[in-house]
Amino acid sequence: MSRRHKSRAVDDTNEIDLTPMLDVVFIMLIFFIVTASFVKEAGINPNVPEPNNNPPPEDAEPNILVRISADDQIWLMEKEGERRVDGRAIRSNIERLRAEFPKAAVIIQASGRANTSTYVTVADAAREAKAPNVVLVPTDN
Repeated sequence: MSRRHKSRAVDDTNEIDLTPMLDVVFIMLIFFIVTASFVKEAGINPNVPEPNNNPPPEDAEPNILVRISADDQIWLMEKEGERRVDGRAIRSNIERLRAEFPKAAVIIQASGRANTSTYVTVADAAREAKAPNVVLVPTDN
């Protein structure tokens, strides 16, 4: 009976104090937030030339100009004027123009509001057509 009496005599005031452990956890959290390296998101880094207002020389070979409008329509500049081209047919059109002008660069004039996927489609088609140089010229409209 004395054993039972001793177990009842144990004080219930002996509790574990969690405050120091919480302090350590918060300090570790602050340490990890401060020392974390933030990852820069990958994106397209287009080759955008510096603005040049000088006109091209008279004997310069013309370039192939492809314009992407804000509503993702693809327009190809030709001798007769500008005409709308489907994204699936842009490669064959660039190949045809490259047959006329073998050293011509492909200049893609893309609207800032156009989808990136449209630009990538045109740039890939120009590279598949073996264009020597593909340049992106962004516009605001």
